[in-house]
Amino acid sequence: MTAERQLNAELLSKMTTNSGETLYDLSHKQLVMLVFLRHFGCTFCREALADIAEQREKIEAVGSKLVFVHMTTNEVAERYFNRYNLEGVTHISDPDREFYASFGLVKGSFTQLFGLQSWIRGFSAGVVSGHGVGPQLGDGFQMPGVFVLRDGEVKNSFIHKLASDRPDYIDLVECCGVES
Repeated sequence: MTAERQLNAELLSKMTTNSGETLYDLSHKQLVMLVFLRHFGCTFCREALADIAEQREKIEAVGSKLVFVHMTTNEVAERYFNRYNLEGVTHISDPDREFYASFGLVKGSFTQLFGLQSWIRGFSAGVVSGHGVGPQLGDGFQMPGVFVLRDGEVKNSFIHKLASDRPDYIDLVECCGVES
C-alpha cells in the first residue's frame, strides 16, 4: 500500500471508535494518527504505549488525533491505556484483525518476531526499561503499524519490519500537520 492510496470509504466507515465515531468522519475533521498495536502482553506494544504517552502533547499539538486499533475488548484496552497514562484515548476494537489486514498488516515471520535483533531490543524494553511481558491478548504473530490519515487518505505510514521497530511518531505527523 502506498502512502497516498485512497482508502475505501466503506472500510473507514466500518471502523467505529469506542466513542461511536467512524474513522471516516474523524479523518475528515482532522489529521488522525492511527496506531495498530500488537497484543497488550507484548513488551514492544507496552513500549509503544509509553512512547506515545510521553509524546502525546507534541503529537496532538500538530492537530493530530490519536486513534489506536487493538485486538481485545474496549474494556480491557482501556485498562492498559489508563496504565500508560493514555486516559480517554480514542480506540477501535478489532479482535478478528479485519482492519489490520485491510491496512496491509500481516502476521510476522519467526525472524520478525523472535530474531536476534528483537531479542536484544526485547531485553532492553522488557527488562531494562521495565515494560515486561503479560498475557497474550490477541494474535501474538500480528505485526503493528502506524498510519497518518487525512480526508480518508493515508498521508504517511510506518509499517514495522520487525516487531521491535520503534517509529518516530512525531516525525510521522509533522509532515502532515495543521495546514495554514
